[in-house]
Amino acid sequence: MLQVFQLLVNGVMAGAILAVPAIGFNIVFAVLQISNFSIAALIAVGAYAGYTANVLLGLPPLLAILAAFLISGAAGVASDRLALRPLRGYGAIAVAIASLALNMVLENIVRFIFGNDVRSLDVPMMRDWIFEGIHVGPQAVFNFLVAIAAMVALFSLLSFTTVGRAMRAVADNPTLANIKGIDPEKMARLAVFLGMGMAGIAGVLLALDTAVDPTIGMRVVLSVFAAAVLGGLGSIPGAVVGGLLIGLAEQLSTLVVPVAYSSAIGFAAIILALLLFPRGILGDR
Repeated sequence: MLQVFQLLVNGVMAGAILAVPAIGFNIVFAVLQISNFSIAALIAVGAYAGYTANVLLGLPPLLAILAAFLISGAAGVASDRLALRPLRGYGAIAVAIASLALNMVLENIVRFIFGNDVRSLDVPMMRDWIFEGIHVGPQAVFNFLVAIAAMVALFSLLSFTTVGRAMRAVADNPTLANIKGIDPEKMARLAVFLGMGMAGIAGVLLALDTAVDPTIGMRVVLSVFAAAVLGGLGSIPGAVVGGLLIGLAEQLSTLVVPVAYSSAIGFAAIILALLLFPRGILGDR
């Protein structure tokens, strides 16, 4: 039972981090109705932006996370405008395929600039806290709190501000929103900026938990997509629920299968979601 409780704690903390880019994926899907798989490369962009701010410029982790949010958001808007926006008229499948190609381009740009070496952020090593035999790492707690803060901040922006209401209006009916004086294209750029900025935050959190390398985003993109599908594409609360469920499932699966096979949980979750919850657990459409 102690092992189960340990895995539950680990799963909640891992799921919170997965929920951050899953929210980003769902924001873009809600407003633009496209699946942007270049989010994997934007996670890597955020990780290296955080590395540059923290290690090369000597900034603390919180400022490194802010830098990653801004740089990944800006890179997401620029790459969307150059590579994906011209293809939106050809349908969602064409854009999704193009986003996979864009992901490869962005990842190789990161490789060209930073190389393939594994790097670490400059954070102190700390002993685990132990509560009744349950080990909790201080860095994991920091990552969890930052993930929660990012999600609360974004949810507050979307729920309680004029900009957030405008973005939700475009997501519900872009034609009607345009008649009401809301610029759908402007809201689309903001959605991409926020979504890819959230991916950048996740990149730094993953780097703080492990290390930085160009494939850091590709290692989690399946779990991120599974969380978005399971929770409901386009649903912000659904992304949170999906992220937590995937995190818990991946951790608890190690009780019965080797760790190397835990990534298969993402595939199983997508199949299960499509069979039992075609719109996701909290999906509206």
